[in-house]
Amino acid sequence: MSFLIPTALAATTDAAATTATKSGGNLSFLLFIGVFFLFFYFFLIRPQSKRQKEMKQMLAAVSAGDEVVIGGGILGVVVSIHENIASIEVAKGVEIKVQKTAIVACLPKGTVKS
Repeated sequence: MSFLIPTALAATTDAAATTATKSGGNLSFLLFIGVFFLFFYFFLIRPQSKRQKEMKQMLAAVSAGDEVVIGGGILGVVVSIHENIASIEVAKGVEIKVQKTAIVACLPKGTVKS
């Protein structure tokens, strides 16, 4: 029966080593999760919120006479804006009404030629 004693001592020693490794493993896991979250924040969340803020400012600044691009790639000049609807002249005498959020970009003056 004495031949079982070294095995029992070895098992106890392995259990203690495993417990020590698990506590270090938890710390490295938390560190990994923290780095992963920072990666997502700086490369996905922050740039997207920055783009949304810029878009919101651009839409707030749009006024009559501005040259804009609409979501489908249509170029035109803003004739009037009423709350969330913008009237855009795409050709002489041709106006379309679109939601203000359909405006993708403001162009420099003179881009749309009459």
